[in-house]
Amino acid sequence: MKERDCSSGEYFVQREVLDELRLDEVAQKGTWSTKLTSGDHVKEFLRCSVPRVKQTVQSWVPVLGWLPHYSIRENAIGDLISGCSVGIMHLPQGMAYALLASLRPVFGLYTSFYPVLIYFIFGTSRHISIGTFAVISIMIGSVTERLAPDSDLSVNGTNGTASENTDERDAYRVQIACSLTVLSGIFQILLGVVRFGFVVTYLSEPLVRGYTTGSACHVCVSQLKYVFGVTPSRFNGPLSLIYTVVDICRLLPQTKVPELLVSLVALAVLIVVKEINACYRTKLPLPIPIELIVIIAATIITHFCGLTSEYNIDVVGEIPSGLKAPRAPDVTLFSKMIGDAFAVAIVGYAINISLGKTFGLKHGYKVDSNQELVALGLSNSIGGFFQCYSVTSSLSRSLVQESTGGKTQVAGVISSIIVLIAVLKIGSLFEDLPKAVLSAIVFVNLKGMFKQFMDVPLLWKTNKVDLLVWLVTFISTILLNLDLGLAVSIGFSMLTFIFRTQMPRYSILGHVPGTELYLDIDAYKEAKEIPGIKIFHSSTTIYYTNAEMYLEALQKKSGMEIGKLLTAKKKRDAKLKRVQEKEKKKVKKETQKQQKIQVGNRSNCTLSLKEINKGNVSAELKSQSQENGVALSMTENSTNSLCQGQINWSYKHDTAMSDSDSDTAYHGDDSITQVSQQCEDEKGRASSTHSIILDISTTSFVDTVTVKTLKNTFRDFGAIDLDVYLAGCQACVVEQLEMAGFFSESIPKSRLFVTVHDAVLHILKNLGQTDFILDVSCNTQM
Repeated sequence: MKERDCSSGEYFVQREVLDELRLDEVAQKGTWSTKLTSGDHVKEFLRCSVPRVKQTVQSWVPVLGWLPHYSIRENAIGDLISGCSVGIMHLPQGMAYALLASLRPVFGLYTSFYPVLIYFIFGTSRHISIGTFAVISIMIGSVTERLAPDSDLSVNGTNGTASENTDERDAYRVQIACSLTVLSGIFQILLGVVRFGFVVTYLSEPLVRGYTTGSACHVCVSQLKYVFGVTPSRFNGPLSLIYTVVDICRLLPQTKVPELLVSLVALAVLIVVKEINACYRTKLPLPIPIELIVIIAATIITHFCGLTSEYNIDVVGEIPSGLKAPRAPDVTLFSKMIGDAFAVAIVGYAINISLGKTFGLKHGYKVDSNQELVALGLSNSIGGFFQCYSVTSSLSRSLVQESTGGKTQVAGVISSIIVLIAVLKIGSLFEDLPKAVLSAIVFVNLKGMFKQFMDVPLLWKTNKVDLLVWLVTFISTILLNLDLGLAVSIGFSMLTFIFRTQMPRYSILGHVPGTELYLDIDAYKEAKEIPGIKIFHSSTTIYYTNAEMYLEALQKKSGMEIGKLLTAKKKRDAKLKRVQEKEKKKVKKETQKQQKIQVGNRSNCTLSLKEINKGNVSAELKSQSQENGVALSMTENSTNSLCQGQINWSYKHDTAMSDSDSDTAYHGDDSITQVSQQCEDEKGRASSTHSIILDISTTSFVDTVTVKTLKNTFRDFGAIDLDVYLAGCQACVVEQLEMAGFFSESIPKSRLFVTVHDAVLHILKNLGQTDFILDVSCNTQM
C-alpha cells in the first residue's frame, strides 16, 4: 500500500483489492483471544490486595476518595455560601412539597435533612441538591390519598372526634409514604448492584420532559384547592385530573376570598423578585431569598392580625420540634404499591442522573450512573426509616448550589445543618403559615417545567418523532395519571424505536466519478449506477424484525423479483425439455421406419440397384447433413456383401416421408431454434444485471434470521445466474457469521470485501472491463 500527500486538500492511495481472506493476511489478523475465561474471572474476583480493597471501598463509598483531599482554601468559602443559600431554599420548599405528598409540612423538613447526609457519603455528583421535588411529591401524594382517602374519615359531629380521625389518617399516610419510599429505595439499590444503571437510557429526553410537564399540571391542579380555599372530591384512576378540574370549577362560587387574596399577593411578590434575581444574577452576590422572606412575612401577618380566627384561613398547624426515632415500614403495604414504587424509583433516578450528567459534563468530572442508583436508593431506603419520603435532585436548588460557588457536597451538609436548626428550634414558629403561601411557592417553582412547552415548536422543526413521543407522554400523563402515563409513554417510546429499525431507508448506491464514494442515486445527482452492478444499502442493522423487509426492498430496488425470475426460468427449462423430448420421440420413430426400409431393401434389391441406391442415399445424406447439421455414419463390412452398408439414423429424418411429415419435421427444427433464441433473449434481459453488492456497513450484529436471509439471498440470486457480494462488514459481524456457519463452498470468504469500491473493482476485473476500472481509479480528490 502506498500513500503520498500531494497537498492539504488531496490524498492518493494505491493498494490492491482486498477481500476478507486477503485482509486477514495483510492486516495479520490474530487468532489469539484477549477475553478472560470463566476461571480467570473467578480468580480475578477472589484476588485480594490492599490497592484492590481500597479501590473497591472508594467505589462504593465515594466520600472516602475525595474528602481526604478536600481543599479548605479553594472550596470552603464557596461551599459555605452555597450551603446557606440552598438551606434557606430547603425550608419553604420542603414544607410546600410535603403538601403535595398529602403530608404535614414537618415531614418535608425531615426529607430535606436525612437523605442529603446519606447522599453526601455515597453520591458521585458534586453539584446536585438532593431533597424534595414537586414531581416525586405528587407521585407520593397520589398513592397516599389512594390508600388513605379523606372519605374514610367518620366525623361524628364533635370536634374532638374529627381531630382524632384526622390525626389517624395523617399518621397512616406517613406510614404509607415511608413504606413506598423504602420499597422504591430497595428497587434502586438492586438495580445499582446489578449494574443496571443503563435502564434510564430508555427514558429519552423528550419522554422525561413531556412527563415532567404533565406532572407539573398535576401539581398545579392539586394546589388549586389551597388557592381558592375549596375542598374538592378525591378522584382516582384515569381522567381523575379532568374530574378534579371540573369539580373545582363547580366549587368556585364557594371560593374563600381572603385565601385567594393571600395567594395572589404572594404570587405577585414571588414572581417579581424571582425575575429580578434572574435579570441581575451576575451582579447579585447571592439571590434574594424571597421564598423565606415571604414565609416569614406571611406568618407574622397571619399571627398578629388574627387572620386564622377572623377569616378562617387554612394554616400549616402544629409543627413538632425535634427529630423522631426511626421506625420500620409496614411491609404488608408493599404488595399494594409495587408498581408505584418502581415508577417512583425510575422517575427519581432519571431526573437525578440527567442533572448529574449535565453538571459533570460542564465541570469535567465523571458521574457513575450505577453508583448514583445505589446512592439514591440508600437515601430513600434509610430515609424511609426516619419518616422521610422519596427524594431526587431539584433543578432550582441545584442551579443555586452551582451558581453560588458550590464545589462539593459539603454544601449539602451545610444546608442540612440549617434545616436541622429549623426543625429543632424554629419550626414551631411557622405554625400560623397559610397553606396558600406554600401553594404560591409551588406554582412559582414550576415555571421551569412549564417552559418545557417551548419544546413543541422546536421539536416540530427538528424531529417530529421525538415531538410525537413528547405529546403522547404529556397527554397520557394528563389523562391516565402518573403511573399509567409513565408506562404508556415508555411503551410508545419503545415502539418508535422498533418502527425506526423496521422501516429504515433502503437505497441503491451509485459511483461518484473521480472518487471511491458510492452514494444514494436518488439523493445525489452525480452518483451514477455502474452498468450490470446493483449496490444495495440499508440505513440500519439487519435483524429478525426487518430481515424480511430487507429482502423485499432488495428485490424492489434492484428491479429483480426472485420469485418471478425463478418461475420464468423453470417454465423456460420445462418448455425446452418438452420440445426436446418430443423431438427425441420423432427421431426414434423415424429411425424405426428407416430400419424397416433397410430390411426390405436387403431382400428385394439387385446388386446394381443396391449400388445405385447406395449412391443416391449418400448424396441425399450429404445434402441433408449440410442443411440440418445432422451427423451421419456409413460403414461397409466387406466387398462380398454389397448390401451390408448401414447408416446411423439416430438424428436423421426419414427421406421417404410424405410431404406433410417432412413439413412437420422441419417445423420441429424451427421451433427448437425459436425457443432457444427466445430463451437467450429473455436470459439476456434478465441478466443485464450480473452482480449485486450488499453494503452491510451499518449492521452491528447478526442473528440466526439474518444469517438465513443472507444465505437465501446468495442461493436464490445464484439460481438465476447473479453473483452476490458483501461489502463493509465489521470484524465483529464477520466473527458472528463464522460462528453461525455462514461461509461455505458456495459462499466463500472471497465474496466479502472491505469496501464497496473493492467489490466493484473485483467484479469489473473478472469481466475484463479494464477501461471502466481505470475510470474509477483509487486516485481520490477531496
